[in-house]
Amino acid sequence: MEPRRPIPSDDGRRGIAAPASTPAERAVSARTRKQLLERTIELIAAQGRVPSVSEVALASGVSRATAYRYFPSRSRLIASVVDYSLGPMRAWNPKSSDGRARVAELFESTFARFIEYEPQMRAALQLALEHAALEAAGVLDEEPYRRGYRIGILRNALAPLQPKLTRRSHELLSKALSLVYGIESYVVLKDIWKADNREVEAVARWMVDALVSHAVATGARSTAVRDGRPAGRSAS
Repeated sequence: MEPRRPIPSDDGRRGIAAPASTPAERAVSARTRKQLLERTIELIAAQGRVPSVSEVALASGVSRATAYRYFPSRSRLIASVVDYSLGPMRAWNPKSSDGRARVAELFESTFARFIEYEPQMRAALQLALEHAALEAAGVLDEEPYRRGYRIGILRNALAPLQPKLTRRSHELLSKALSLVYGIESYVVLKDIWKADNREVEAVARWMVDALVSHAVATGARSTAVRDGRPAGRSAS
Protein backbone atom coordinates (compact mmCIF):
# COMPACT_ATOMS: atom_id res chain seq x y z
CA MET A 1 0.00 0.00 0.00
CA GLU A 2 1.33 3.40 -0.92
CA PRO A 3 2.06 5.44 2.24
CA ARG A 4 -0.14 8.45 2.80
CA ARG A 5 1.14 11.83 3.86
CA PRO A 6 0.42 12.51 7.56
CA ILE A 7 -1.68 15.46 8.58
CA PRO A 8 -0.06 17.65 11.28
CA SER A 9 -2.28 17.93 14.33
CA ASP A 10 -1.52 21.56 14.89
CA ASP A 11 -2.44 22.90 11.45
CA GLY A 12 -6.17 23.34 11.41
CA ARG A 13 -5.97 25.57 8.36
CA ARG A 14 -5.01 22.84 5.92
CA GLY A 15 -7.66 21.28 3.75
CA ILE A 16 -10.19 24.11 3.97
CA ALA A 17 -11.93 25.65 1.00
CA ALA A 18 -10.03 28.10 -1.16
CA PRO A 19 -10.54 31.76 -0.20
CA ALA A 20 -13.68 33.25 -1.71
CA SER A 21 -13.32 36.12 -4.11
CA THR A 22 -15.50 38.75 -2.41
CA PRO A 23 -15.86 39.92 1.21
CA ALA A 24 -19.42 38.58 1.32
CA GLU A 25 -18.34 35.17 0.04
CA ARG A 26 -15.43 35.08 2.46
CA ALA A 27 -17.82 35.84 5.32
CA VAL A 28 -20.10 32.98 4.27
CA SER A 29 -17.09 30.67 3.99
CA ALA A 30 -15.88 31.60 7.47
CA ARG A 31 -19.34 31.06 8.95
CA THR A 32 -19.67 27.67 7.28
CA ARG A 33 -16.29 26.51 8.53
CA LYS A 34 -17.08 27.77 12.04
CA GLN A 35 -20.40 25.94 11.98
CA LEU A 36 -18.79 22.69 10.91
CA LEU A 37 -16.15 23.03 13.61
CA GLU A 38 -18.70 23.77 16.34
CA ARG A 39 -20.85 20.79 15.35
CA THR A 40 -17.75 18.58 15.40
CA ILE A 41 -16.89 19.70 18.93
CA GLU A 42 -20.48 18.99 20.02
CA LEU A 43 -20.57 15.56 18.38
CA ILE A 44 -17.30 14.55 20.02
CA ALA A 45 -18.62 15.60 23.43
CA ALA A 46 -21.79 13.56 22.86
CA GLN A 47 -20.23 10.47 21.24
CA GLY A 48 -16.70 10.32 22.65
CA ARG A 49 -15.10 9.83 19.24
CA VAL A 50 -14.16 11.70 16.10
CA PRO A 51 -17.24 11.73 13.83
CA SER A 52 -17.10 11.17 10.10
CA VAL A 53 -17.21 14.17 7.82
CA SER A 54 -20.61 12.97 6.63
CA GLU A 55 -21.95 12.97 10.20
CA VAL A 56 -20.71 16.52 10.67
CA ALA A 57 -22.36 17.59 7.43
CA LEU A 58 -25.69 16.12 8.55
CA ALA A 59 -25.50 17.75 11.97
CA SER A 60 -24.59 21.08 10.38
CA GLY A 61 -27.33 21.03 7.77
CA VAL A 62 -24.93 21.31 4.83
CA SER A 63 -24.23 18.98 1.95
CA ARG A 64 -21.53 16.33 2.19
CA ALA A 65 -19.77 17.97 -0.74
CA THR A 66 -19.59 21.24 1.17
CA ALA A 67 -18.28 19.59 4.34
CA TYR A 68 -15.63 17.63 2.44
CA ARG A 69 -14.52 20.81 0.71
CA TYR A 70 -13.59 22.26 4.09
CA PHE A 71 -12.48 19.05 5.80
CA PRO A 72 -11.57 16.21 3.39
CA SER A 73 -10.91 13.68 6.17
CA ARG A 74 -11.29 12.95 9.87
CA SER A 75 -7.64 13.82 10.27
CA ARG A 76 -8.18 17.32 8.92
CA LEU A 77 -11.28 17.62 11.04
CA ILE A 78 -9.67 16.70 14.37
CA ALA A 79 -6.57 18.74 13.51
CA SER A 80 -8.78 21.82 13.29
CA VAL A 81 -10.51 20.91 16.56
CA VAL A 82 -7.15 20.60 18.34
CA ASP A 83 -5.98 23.84 16.78
CA TYR A 84 -9.13 25.58 18.02
CA SER A 85 -8.94 24.02 21.48
CA LEU A 86 -5.26 24.73 22.08
CA GLY A 87 -4.88 27.77 19.84
CA PRO A 88 -4.29 30.15 22.76
CA MET A 89 -1.48 27.91 24.02
CA ARG A 90 0.21 27.77 20.63
CA ALA A 91 0.19 31.57 20.59
CA TRP A 92 1.06 31.75 24.31
CA ASN A 93 3.19 34.73 25.25
CA PRO A 94 4.72 34.11 28.70
CA LYS A 95 4.94 36.96 31.16
CA SER A 96 7.96 35.66 33.07
CA SER A 97 11.55 35.44 31.85
CA ASP A 98 12.46 33.03 34.66
CA GLY A 99 12.56 29.47 33.38
CA ARG A 100 10.98 27.74 36.37
CA ALA A 101 8.23 30.36 36.68
CA ARG A 102 7.64 30.22 32.95
CA VAL A 103 7.05 26.46 32.93
CA ALA A 104 4.70 26.78 35.90
CA GLU A 105 2.86 29.57 34.09
CA LEU A 106 2.42 27.38 31.01
CA PHE A 107 0.83 24.56 32.97
CA GLU A 108 -1.33 26.99 34.92
CA SER A 109 -2.62 28.46 31.66
CA THR A 110 -3.26 25.05 30.13
CA PHE A 111 -5.18 23.29 32.91
CA ALA A 112 -8.41 25.14 32.15
CA ARG A 113 -8.16 24.39 28.42
CA PHE A 114 -7.64 20.67 29.02
CA ILE A 115 -10.59 20.51 31.38
CA GLU A 116 -12.86 22.36 28.96
CA TYR A 117 -11.83 20.33 25.92
CA GLU A 118 -11.01 17.00 27.53
CA PRO A 119 -13.45 14.98 25.34
CA GLN A 120 -11.92 16.49 22.20
CA MET A 121 -8.36 15.85 23.37
CA ARG A 122 -9.25 12.26 24.20
CA ALA A 123 -10.83 11.83 20.76
CA ALA A 124 -7.65 13.14 19.12
CA LEU A 125 -5.57 10.63 21.10
CA GLN A 126 -7.99 7.85 20.17
CA LEU A 127 -7.78 8.63 16.47
CA ALA A 128 -3.97 8.89 16.57
CA LEU A 129 -3.72 5.46 18.24
CA GLU A 130 -6.22 3.97 15.80
CA HIS A 131 -4.29 5.29 12.81
CA ALA A 132 -0.95 4.16 14.21
CA ALA A 133 -2.24 0.60 14.68
CA LEU A 134 -3.85 0.46 11.23
CA GLU A 135 -0.76 1.93 9.60
CA ALA A 136 1.50 -0.63 11.31
CA ALA A 137 -0.77 -3.39 10.00
CA GLY A 138 -0.68 -1.90 6.51
CA VAL A 139 -4.44 -1.41 6.31
CA LEU A 140 -4.84 2.33 6.93
CA ASP A 141 -7.13 3.70 4.20
CA GLU A 142 -7.21 7.39 5.16
CA GLU A 143 -4.74 10.16 5.92
CA PRO A 144 -2.92 9.38 9.18
CA TYR A 145 -3.31 11.85 12.00
CA ARG A 146 -0.14 12.84 13.83
CA ARG A 147 0.15 14.85 17.00
CA GLY A 148 3.05 17.05 18.04
CA TYR A 149 1.83 20.51 19.02
CA ARG A 150 3.32 20.18 22.51
CA ILE A 151 6.90 20.15 21.25
CA GLY A 152 6.84 23.78 20.14
CA ILE A 153 4.84 24.88 23.18
CA LEU A 154 7.31 23.31 25.60
CA ARG A 155 10.33 24.65 23.74
CA ASN A 156 8.91 28.14 24.13
CA ALA A 157 8.39 27.65 27.85
CA LEU A 158 11.82 26.10 28.42
CA ALA A 159 13.80 28.69 26.43
CA PRO A 160 15.20 30.54 29.52
CA LEU A 161 16.39 27.25 31.05
CA GLN A 162 18.28 26.07 28.00
CA PRO A 163 21.54 27.98 28.76
CA LYS A 164 21.55 26.52 32.28
CA LEU A 165 21.30 22.92 31.14
CA THR A 166 23.48 20.58 29.19
CA ARG A 167 22.07 19.61 25.84
CA ARG A 168 21.23 16.17 27.16
CA SER A 169 19.54 17.53 30.30
CA HIS A 170 17.47 19.93 28.22
CA GLU A 171 16.41 17.15 25.89
CA LEU A 172 15.48 14.84 28.76
CA LEU A 173 13.51 17.59 30.52
CA SER A 174 11.62 18.46 27.32
CA LYS A 175 10.65 14.84 26.74
CA ALA A 176 9.78 14.22 30.39
CA LEU A 177 7.53 17.30 30.52
CA SER A 178 5.81 16.17 27.32
CA LEU A 179 4.58 13.13 29.26
CA VAL A 180 2.88 15.45 31.74
CA TYR A 181 1.78 18.14 29.31
CA GLY A 182 -0.96 16.34 27.44
CA ILE A 183 -4.19 14.42 27.73
CA GLU A 184 -2.33 11.18 28.47
CA SER A 185 -1.77 12.13 32.10
CA TYR A 186 -5.49 12.86 32.44
CA VAL A 187 -6.35 9.46 31.00
CA VAL A 188 -4.07 7.63 33.44
CA LEU A 189 -5.01 9.61 36.55
CA LYS A 190 -8.74 9.77 35.87
CA ASP A 191 -9.39 6.36 34.34
CA ILE A 192 -7.04 4.28 36.47
CA TRP A 193 -6.69 6.28 39.68
CA LYS A 194 -10.21 7.82 39.52
CA ALA A 195 -8.74 11.23 40.27
CA ASP A 196 -10.76 14.41 39.86
CA ASN A 197 -9.55 17.53 38.05
CA ARG A 198 -8.13 19.06 41.21
CA GLU A 199 -6.01 16.00 41.96
CA VAL A 200 -4.84 15.74 38.35
CA GLU A 201 -3.65 19.32 38.56
CA ALA A 202 -1.93 18.72 41.90
CA VAL A 203 -0.07 15.66 40.61
CA ALA A 204 0.93 17.47 37.44
CA ARG A 205 2.29 20.43 39.41
CA TRP A 206 4.30 18.09 41.65
CA MET A 207 5.76 16.26 38.67
CA VAL A 208 6.65 19.47 36.84
CA ASP A 209 8.39 20.94 39.89
CA ALA A 210 10.30 17.70 40.51
CA LEU A 211 11.40 17.35 36.90
CA VAL A 212 12.55 20.97 36.54
CA SER A 213 14.36 20.89 39.89
CA HIS A 214 16.20 17.71 38.97
CA ALA A 215 17.14 18.99 35.53
CA VAL A 216 18.48 22.29 36.87
CA ALA A 217 20.46 20.51 39.61
CA THR A 218 21.89 18.05 37.11
CA GLY A 219 22.81 20.83 34.72
CA ALA A 220 24.52 22.81 37.48
CA ARG A 221 26.60 19.79 38.57
CA SER A 222 27.63 19.15 34.98
CA THR A 223 28.75 22.75 34.59
CA ALA A 224 30.73 22.59 37.85
CA VAL A 225 32.56 19.45 36.77
CA ARG A 226 33.30 20.91 33.34
CA ASP A 227 34.76 24.04 34.99
CA GLY A 228 36.95 21.96 37.28
CA ARG A 229 34.91 22.59 40.45
CA PRO A 230 33.67 19.79 42.73
CA ALA A 231 29.98 19.14 42.29
CA GLY A 232 27.82 21.03 44.75
CA ARG A 233 30.45 23.75 45.43
CA SER A 234 29.82 27.29 44.22
CA ALA A 235 32.33 29.33 42.21
CA SER A 236 32.73 31.89 45.02
